[in-house]
Amino acid sequence: MSAMPLMMHFAAQHHDNLLVLERGEGPYVFDTDGRRYVDALSSLFCSQLGYSYGAEFAEAATAQMTTLAFNTNWATAHPPAIDLAERLADLAPGEGNTVFFTGGGSEAVEAAWKLVREHFLANGQPQRTKAIARDVAYHGVTLGALSFTGIPRFKDGFGTPPIDVTHVSNTNSFRSPDADDPEAQTRRLLAEMEAAIIAAGPDEVALIIAEPVQNAGGCLVAPPGYWAGLRELADRHGALLMADEVICGFGRLGEWFGLMHEGIVPDLMSVAKGLTSAYAPMGAVIAGGHVVEPLIAQGKPFRHGITFGGHPVSAAVALKNIEIFERDGVLENVRSLEPHLRSRLDELLDLPIVGDVRGSGFFWAVEMVADEHDTRLDQAQRDSLLRGYLPHRLREAGLIARSDDRGDSVLQIAPPLISDATVLDEIVDGLKDVLSDAGVHLGL
Repeated sequence: MSAMPLMMHFAAQHHDNLLVLERGEGPYVFDTDGRRYVDALSSLFCSQLGYSYGAEFAEAATAQMTTLAFNTNWATAHPPAIDLAERLADLAPGEGNTVFFTGGGSEAVEAAWKLVREHFLANGQPQRTKAIARDVAYHGVTLGALSFTGIPRFKDGFGTPPIDVTHVSNTNSFRSPDADDPEAQTRRLLAEMEAAIIAAGPDEVALIIAEPVQNAGGCLVAPPGYWAGLRELADRHGALLMADEVICGFGRLGEWFGLMHEGIVPDLMSVAKGLTSAYAPMGAVIAGGHVVEPLIAQGKPFRHGITFGGHPVSAAVALKNIEIFERDGVLENVRSLEPHLRSRLDELLDLPIVGDVRGSGFFWAVEMVADEHDTRLDQAQRDSLLRGYLPHRLREAGLIARSDDRGDSVLQIAPPLISDATVLDEIVDGLKDVLSDAGVHLGL
């Protein structure tokens, strides 16, 4: 039995050699022994602005606390939630957007599904109860959101998923037979998606859900035309299309929302993490006006609510976050430095342990392989490297990154969006040292 009562998230429940962080500054964090680390993961894709804006956020939060510390959005409202909803509706692609606030990403995905169901109930299509998602994709831990998640080991033991979801191939091109022909890859993926819709029953599919760049599996970027094809399939078969922007939104790919790169308008988006740059917890569903219109026209309530959704203090923090993004050119910083980061990361391909480098914006993954033939790491190698060697070696290097094998074996980075070229170089130089040593560890 652990002597510390804190229960860890997605981690073994032991506290031996636990990294305990107590302060941050810019893109860096410091542990209780005073050691500095580059937070190359933005504290799980959340801390877009790093750790030096606390005074500004504290001022915004304190002003709200001394005005109205709390009120729900259950049949009442407050100015920060209204103002934030208006900003998000304007920033998001499309017209007539509406916003429903939640406490975080899983809640946003869950709320989006319930809104989809309410939409089809109100417009006379109650049979639309199914969804299509992608293999290895992660969409949250609540049981509804977990239904969309395409990682079986996360779901084993929790019973039959409450949503009937078909999972299709993701957009990973590494090792795929059509990797050198993006148009062929797009055709193959869209044909599989349409086959899944037809197999499920075109008049029974309510939703297609995907991330602009898929996180689990290692920053999987879609080939050209893929999202336009999803839009066409959803329209043709009467389903709604949802972009899960929990990670990709708020600058991670250099735009307010990751899907803006694709030039199409989704019916719904889920957001969280970067919405407040993690200075307060908050999530939201952004839905096109046509999604909510049947409920409004019939005077039907949305039968869903979250006590702390739209919390006034969190809303004030989110408004300040958007203000800082615009004032300090955060999106422009990502766009201007992406080519430099991409070029530096491509240098890692010279290492024998590196088979692929992929990603976009400030969101990248390095896939680790067992030999020059890009052979996947076997289970023993994964256990030794990802759960044994790498966590220790990264910590030794003063670098916070993510080793992950929910799909293939990857090392992932997502630097704070305020990082300059010097910080990005520090991250890549650290990765180069760590991965060189990891290759020796594997005998490469």
